[in-house]
Amino acid sequence: MSTENEGNEGNAAEAAPSVRSAPPVPADAPQGLPPSAPDAPPHPDATTTQHQAASPAQDPATTPMAPVPPAAPQYAPPAAPQSAADAGWPPPPPAVPSYAHGAQGGGPVWGAPAQPQAPDAPRKRGAGGLVAAVVVAALVAGGVGGALGFWAADSNNDSGSSGSTTVAASGTPQDLKRDPGTVAGVAAKALPSVVTIDAQGGDGEGGTGTGFVYDKEGHILTNNHVVASAADSGQLTATFSNGKKYDAEVVGRAQGYDVAVLKLKNPPQGLTPLPLGNSDQVAVGDSTIAIGAPFGLSNTVTTGIISAKNRPVASGDGSGGSNSYMSALQTDASINPGNSGGPLLSAGGAVIGINSAIQSTGSTGQSQAGSIGLGFAIPVNQAKNVAQQLIKTGQPVYPVIGATVTMDEKTGGAVISDQGAGGTEAVTKDGPAARAGLRAGDVITKFNDTVVDSGPTLIGEIWTHKPGDKVTLTYKRDGKTSTAEVTLGERKGDS
Repeated sequence: MSTENEGNEGNAAEAAPSVRSAPPVPADAPQGLPPSAPDAPPHPDATTTQHQAASPAQDPATTPMAPVPPAAPQYAPPAAPQSAADAGWPPPPPAVPSYAHGAQGGGPVWGAPAQPQAPDAPRKRGAGGLVAAVVVAALVAGGVGGALGFWAADSNNDSGSSGSTTVAASGTPQDLKRDPGTVAGVAAKALPSVVTIDAQGGDGEGGTGTGFVYDKEGHILTNNHVVASAADSGQLTATFSNGKKYDAEVVGRAQGYDVAVLKLKNPPQGLTPLPLGNSDQVAVGDSTIAIGAPFGLSNTVTTGIISAKNRPVASGDGSGGSNSYMSALQTDASINPGNSGGPLLSAGGAVIGINSAIQSTGSTGQSQAGSIGLGFAIPVNQAKNVAQQLIKTGQPVYPVIGATVTMDEKTGGAVISDQGAGGTEAVTKDGPAARAGLRAGDVITKFNDTVVDSGPTLIGEIWTHKPGDKVTLTYKRDGKTSTAEVTLGERKGDS
């Protein structure tokens, strides 16, 4: 915020009342203003406060705080010289001509040579760009009077602009650019490819989430739980950072992966997909940038780091539907309801994950919890595989081992159940687990080199692979540890 004082020639006597900047002149001291000068009438503060233009994407519910303009200083008229013996305070300033013609006192403006003036010549407002500033300091120490100084400058030019005591930063385009490696540079490049998704179901339920441009054909990648309420009957819209809104439809969704793909019905020309990184190469401590619409506040950018990798997370959308399981990237970048489906970017601007879930204390008593620095994202390598399946066939494909495990937490491993869903066998006959020699009661403790402490952890690890991949399972049976090579099978669809 800058404060600009407009130079009003011929009206300098109309100063806003304020605290004096110098001690009062004694009654016996002659005044600098001639006796004929009339008292200055009250005048509104001539200080103009300029606000920076609000961003086009500023949320309408956000009310900017009205700034309080600073009080304009009142300049005391210069006093006539007097002896130090008669002065009860530091000596007054030397006699100078009155500011802006001394309220018709006839003196020239500070710092400008005296010029003859035609009595009836009209004045042109703002001509000359005259600027004046006075700095007064009364310094008293040990009874020794200080000194009064002033500075006057003449900024005469032919620009015709009004005078100002402010210093403006350069507004050249070079100064407005940000280096590509900075957060501002990454955000500026990514924001046009991020959308705010509004999902309204046919039953009136709905919500707001985030997505991002996956390809130039208008596919949008997001979370399943963002669009689930409007997937079968409802309305979906995607709003870009420039405010343009487009209708969208669901191409396919995977409940288990918590991934969905939308398609803009009339996509605009020139869509720029966000570049996809390699989530396998992410390291703990790497910088992260999250973009989304937390609590409906579109185009919000937050930063953090990768706090952990391969974090087992089981989450649901609160509707009682199927849970999703992931071996997640954990980040401390602020993620809140509404960020779901938005990109988690690397410091270079590549997507490394899809923001999906947060950990909350559960003690706020609110319907929606806020960030406590524990956010979880689906690794982009997994999300990319799922998106390709959904675009190609409209349904997900899940890798499986052909065995049902208990979903108890922290059991020391994934325990193969005694029986499967609906009373079926826990180990599918001729399935991958059966062919590897696994049976009910075995406790799987490792998936390749990853420690498995529960059923959800095992499922999350399996789903980072593809059907046909060969993996090594470490398991315990009757206190003995063994390993088995398993070729993953497949299951199509969520049912």
